[in-house]
Formats: sequence, C-alpha cells, structure tokens
Amino acid sequence: MRFHTRKWVKPEDLNANQTLFGGRLLSWIDEEAALYSIIQLENKKVVTKYMSEINFMSTAHQGDIVEIGIEVIKFGKSSLILKCEVRNKMTRETILTVDNIIMVNLDDKGKPFPHGKTKVEYVKDRLADQED
Repeated sequence: MRFHTRKWVKPEDLNANQTLFGGRLLSWIDEEAALYSIIQLENKKVVTKYMSEINFMSTAHQGDIVEIGIEVIKFGKSSLILKCEVRNKMTRETILTVDNIIMVNLDDKGKPFPHGKTKVEYVKDRLADQED
C-alpha cells in the first residue's frame, strides 16, 4: 500500500476525549480517495458511492502525524474500488482500515461513465509517454 498523504493532528481535530475525531479522519479519507481517483481516472468528476465497514483499531492524539494509504482493489466499468489504511507515521500502528471504497466516474451530466482504465497508472509514466 502506498501512503500518499500525511496529516498533523491539531487541536481542532480532537473530540471530547482529546483524541482524533473519527468524523475528521473520515473526511480526510474521503478527500484522499477522491483525489486518488481523479488522478487515476483523469477526470475531475468523481464521487464516493460507498464505504464499507470502517474499523477503528487505535487512536491518535494531538501532535501525532497520521498517514493515509490507498490501494486499488479493482477497476470496474465506471468505478474504482479502493481500500484504505490510516496509520501513525512514527509508530506505524494502524489507526483505521476501510476494506472497500467505491468511487464512480461521472460524465458532464453527472451520470456514471466508463473510464476505460484497467490498471494503476503513475503520473511520472504518463509524463514519460508524452515525451516520446
């Protein structure tokens, strides 16, 4: 799994127990899944359709650095199925896992649209292809 984004847990990210608020973490995950999908599918019109069971395994505290990992499970016709792990950057302890996040590629009218992708592509490889 590739860990693309790091977040610093700040006072405004905490719940009443002074630990990372789960809703804040889910917001970070949703944004990361959207950004990852937009880059993979090369389309800004991508939406979250589904998130499977969310498994909170540990917590984070103010000052901790968490990192968000995303991995492609499957390319659908108009969708991308991802899995996610969030972990503490310093201890490597898993904070949360999500087994399935379904992101859907949309056309200009907001309807599911086939993306034609079948494998993970890296921007560096796309840029290299443009140079040829």
